[in-house]
Amino acid sequence: MSDSAQSGDIAALAKGGRTNFMGFLLRLLARIPFLFIAGRFYGAEAVGRFASALVVVELLAMLCSMGEKRGLAQRLTDSEEDSASLIADAMLVAVIFSSLAAAALYAFPAPLFPSGIYTDLDRWIVLAIPAFALTEIVLAAQAYKFDVGTTVRARAVVEPWTISLLAGAFFYLAPIKESGLAMAYLASIYAGLLTGLWPTLRTYGLPRGWRPNPVRIARMTMRAAPLAVADAIEWGTRRLDIAILGIFAGPVAVGIYYMAQQVASLPQKLKTSFEPILGPVITARLKEKDYAAIARQVCQVGFWIVAAQAGIALALGIPGEALMGLFGKDGQFVPGTGALAFLLAAEVVAATAVVSEAALIYVARLRNLYVSIGMIVLQAVLTVALMLVIERIDFATELRADAYRAAAAAGALMVALGCASIIKAVMLSRILGHSINNWRWPLVWASAAAVLVGQVAILLPEWMELAFGVPAILGVYGWIIWTRGFGPEDRVLFGKRG
Repeated sequence: MSDSAQSGDIAALAKGGRTNFMGFLLRLLARIPFLFIAGRFYGAEAVGRFASALVVVELLAMLCSMGEKRGLAQRLTDSEEDSASLIADAMLVAVIFSSLAAAALYAFPAPLFPSGIYTDLDRWIVLAIPAFALTEIVLAAQAYKFDVGTTVRARAVVEPWTISLLAGAFFYLAPIKESGLAMAYLASIYAGLLTGLWPTLRTYGLPRGWRPNPVRIARMTMRAAPLAVADAIEWGTRRLDIAILGIFAGPVAVGIYYMAQQVASLPQKLKTSFEPILGPVITARLKEKDYAAIARQVCQVGFWIVAAQAGIALALGIPGEALMGLFGKDGQFVPGTGALAFLLAAEVVAATAVVSEAALIYVARLRNLYVSIGMIVLQAVLTVALMLVIERIDFATELRADAYRAAAAAGALMVALGCASIIKAVMLSRILGHSINNWRWPLVWASAAAVLVGQVAILLPEWMELAFGVPAILGVYGWIIWTRGFGPEDRVLFGKRG
């Protein structure tokens, strides 16, 4: 691979990452009002019911999208058919499967609401399944054209601000108040779909001479099945803990954990910042069999993600108690601080698995699936085992027991993701014949300095801890990473060209 081609790949990755990083900041600004409204207005129990329903809805939506979030790039690269027709095939399959799933859940809502508490309006949250699946496809189609701006608008502006504003508005409408979170979420998903659909129609146009072909669609579905399951498993690792908590604890515990998870998932969005643009770059190099270039790209992006996530994890985790206290009355979400710490650590250790999987889905689809299945089984076994241990311990209050359950579920997730990162990095390294390693020693130096600054920050009053401590932690960490950890290629991420 020529130096100019390599520089072009890095520039494309950096440009996509910069655009989506801005989306991350926008999403952060929009997510905080939603967490505040959900916690302060609706309370932990209502948040818990909403979270339990969300687990099932989004898991089924991911399955019904048939892995096209990442698989569409390869189909568009390899096929000589009309691109709009390929996208239409994917959307038709998604509509069929998601409509069946929505109808089944509406008729039998027990999986959505394990506590048995729900309203008639709550059941309509199943309508989000088709819209969510279709949104994944249209955004993947735009990402193939290196348009991540549409993803930013849909995921980081329209969806979070819609759910935030409507959750606040619906709280004051008596007929909707009890189901305000579910209805706001439903509206936000359809708003995101419309935001992504219009640019896709402008980019690809309507399919020319397209007719549904059962044989062609069945072949596509069979090929996409392993990737669809892998996507659902990767996504499910972030929701299995909620599902198990819903079995062993009540809605309040689930609500506390969900709030911690939402805070911790903010750095997770940084991983998805590079996923849309990494896929097309990898598929292009695969056609040339340039495995060394793929390894370099995976390591480069992996380090960017780890460096950013570690800094954000420290900035959110050290003042975690003060942060969790913001989102509820009388500190009702503060018991989730332990879970928050484990969840933030889990996002850091998961980065290697995510970037390795970005290549594995093209070069070892089934083996990647088997590792993903093993990971989620390990997580389930660890989580259930820890729940059973906690059941045998006599706690002073049920709230304290719930805090330990939440932390245990997060710890199990961290261990499972860590194992997956090691296995997938080794697997990809052997396939490509080149080392996959995202680690650099400046990460330790920057983290140590951030921890020292954080110990000073937690001595301040809570408002000062958040207002001044969080920027100070990020500032010292970022300065050391920039001066000691970043080389010339890394600084392309912050360039103005590309």
